[in-house]
Amino acid sequence: MADHDSPQEIAAKFIGKLKSSPYVMIGLTDGQHSEPMTAQVDDDHPNTLFFFAGKDNRIAKGGQAMAQFVGKGHDFFACLSGEVGQHNDRAMIDKLWDKQVEAWFPGGKDDPNLALLRFDIDSAELWETDVSVSGRLKMLFGGTISAEESSSHAKVGSVA
Repeated sequence: MADHDSPQEIAAKFIGKLKSSPYVMIGLTDGQHSEPMTAQVDDDHPNTLFFFAGKDNRIAKGGQAMAQFVGKGHDFFACLSGEVGQHNDRAMIDKLWDKQVEAWFPGGKDDPNLALLRFDIDSAELWETDVSVSGRLKMLFGGTISAEESSSHAKVGSVA
């Protein structure tokens, strides 16, 4: 804990958390608001997230983007920076397609509005908020938490 985990260990924890709860807020850095989307993780493409979206979606035009993640237990946070672009490779669409995606696209994989977006992550800042039991007691009763009782944090250029 408390920065004792290596950046690679924290990044691996992030990928695990994202796989169990794949929802992120993502938006282009063009001043428009971010929106919630379901991230698809493909282990063959490290540092990359995929999203199925409509071609009319505000991020489908591509560009610099930021994504934020909160683990479902509120025990992990991530801020990701990178570039989004369309990646309509049929083999990748087939690989990532599932019933959840199908629910959004009535025309299936051939839906004319379907776009597969690729988010290539350039950098990330990751926080694991797993405060120790003694640290939680100190928070409850007003004590000071030491570094060993605190959470882990990493700035990384790679989440792989």
